[in-house]
Amino acid sequence: MLTGLAWLALEVKYLESARAFYEETLGLPVRKRGDDELVATAGETDLVLRRPSGLPRGGLHTHYAFSIPDAEYDNWWDRLSESYDLEEAQFGPARSLYLYDPDGNCVELGQQDVTGPGIGGIFEVVLEVADLERARDFYEDLGFETVDEGDNRTRIRLHGPMALELWEPHLGIADARGGVHVDLGFETDEPKTALKAVADRIDSLEQETDDEVVVRDPDGHVLTFITP
Repeated sequence: MLTGLAWLALEVKYLESARAFYEETLGLPVRKRGDDELVATAGETDLVLRRPSGLPRGGLHTHYAFSIPDAEYDNWWDRLSESYDLEEAQFGPARSLYLYDPDGNCVELGQQDVTGPGIGGIFEVVLEVADLERARDFYEDLGFETVDEGDNRTRIRLHGPMALELWEPHLGIADARGGVHVDLGFETDEPKTALKAVADRIDSLEQETDDEVVVRDPDGHVLTFITP
């Protein structure tokens, strides 16, 4: 049903410090600049950096993950560790490093099957939710599939256009937290079909056309279903 992650939007206080981190430190191209928003690209996904000047706001303290080629991991670690207090985690054969951006978002760079050079996309986003089962049902009806449940029952991992982690409030690896009022855009050939799948459980319907549907999920996250 949902075929791709079109964008992830983050709230930032100061565009210049956010731009410097993502464009200069992480090497993301910036394709659009405005007074209150700029848009960088991570593979096929836009990373939107937005000042809190209107609605929807971007996500706060959002934990999410960029994909990097296996062979580049050590170079990323060596370079970033000169300026940042990094943490590392191992997931099977793959390693991930964690650092924080200027606005307190926990940014993960993880080894994935991408060609590079540099960041190849966003492969995971973490949302904070009040009720795991309610959130799981909602996203499974949008086509996500549960692949893992945390041992302490505070998190669920689903796969879809990217990995989606649903967290009840807690601190994860590197003291990361799930994002609140996160703004996600999803590509789909049938936006109204996606709406129909969850229409009885959305918090609000913000916009509906043949090509674009905008809703708020039960936890206040803004979801846009848009044709590619």
